[in-house]
Amino acid sequence: MSMQRSKPPFRADIVGSFLRTQPIKEARIKREKGEITAAQLREVEDREIEKVIRKQEEIGLKLASDGEFRRSWWHYDFFGMLDGVEIIEGSVGIQFQGVLTKPHVIHIKDKIGFSNHPMVEHFKFLKAHTKVTPKMTIPSPAVMHFRLEPDAVDKGAYASRDDIFDDLAIAYQKAVKAFYDAGCRYLQFDDTAWAYLCSQEELKKARERGLDVDHLQESYTRCINKALEAKPADMVITTHVCRGNFRSTFISSGGYEPVAESLLAKCNYDGYFLEYDTDRAGGFEPLRFLPKGNKIVVLGLVTTKTGRLEPREDIRKRIDEATKFVALDQLCLSPQCGFASTEEGNVLAEEEQWAKLRMIVELADEVWGE
Repeated sequence: MSMQRSKPPFRADIVGSFLRTQPIKEARIKREKGEITAAQLREVEDREIEKVIRKQEEIGLKLASDGEFRRSWWHYDFFGMLDGVEIIEGSVGIQFQGVLTKPHVIHIKDKIGFSNHPMVEHFKFLKAHTKVTPKMTIPSPAVMHFRLEPDAVDKGAYASRDDIFDDLAIAYQKAVKAFYDAGCRYLQFDDTAWAYLCSQEELKKARERGLDVDHLQESYTRCINKALEAKPADMVITTHVCRGNFRSTFISSGGYEPVAESLLAKCNYDGYFLEYDTDRAGGFEPLRFLPKGNKIVVLGLVTTKTGRLEPREDIRKRIDEATKFVALDQLCLSPQCGFASTEEGNVLAEEEQWAKLRMIVELADEVWGE
């Protein structure tokens, strides 16, 4: 009996980003040096996005993303294009295991809003060039709040960081509607905040930054659910929970148990892309909080951090283990993260990236039937 899905998330799915191709990298450098125009950069991006879409279709995926080829970061590009928000140079980058990112921080200079956001056009290009379901990824509203430094908010805009939630949720409602009106039926909120709430070390750092860590789960659930109120019935909105992904390194460790009930039972997402590629993600026990019914967990069992291809039997065994807590019909398979959360990309080759996705498509066919 086939258990394939005709709507997202699909049995074989992807998180969103792909390794930037050489022409994109070269064009970006030229643009930074002023050697080409923004329009010329866009032409290169268009051509490379068309190629990455075709590649996804060729290997048998039922969806395609634009690989986030127009972005340098998975989150800052989106945030910096919201009304009232800018990305500025900070004093220090984000500390990953043994590596530091560029020192960019979010600054809220005015009321947060969503209008004329360039990523709606990015989505339209994707939709116009694929035969399969186009998937759009944007950062979750929780990420913005969690990433704010103590001095990130101008007092003329908001009294404190915690006062942004209502406007942030309304901005996301407008985003959901704008993408829907552009033809998007598969949208994903990428989220590191929930994973950091699973880590004692990250909670300590958040507390030191003055965040009210004891109430963040409720605040984030409320903000996300308010944003999701704008979701029409024929649109699917998933989330991807990530422990950090920058040049194959990570930030946090810790299983999902501390957040599982809030995230899986109380947040009104249609599906959850959960990392399960290393012991840092803990066991499958927290999946018991997934309500029986239509919600889906996409198991991120194939790592994007190395090029080594996992033994198929290992992946099948782990899917079996997960079925002790969730029905097979409520599970799908994907890589644990994108392959390039930032334009630097992870440390593996493009051929290795595609080999992993081909294996996921084949395994999904074996596990859930042709």
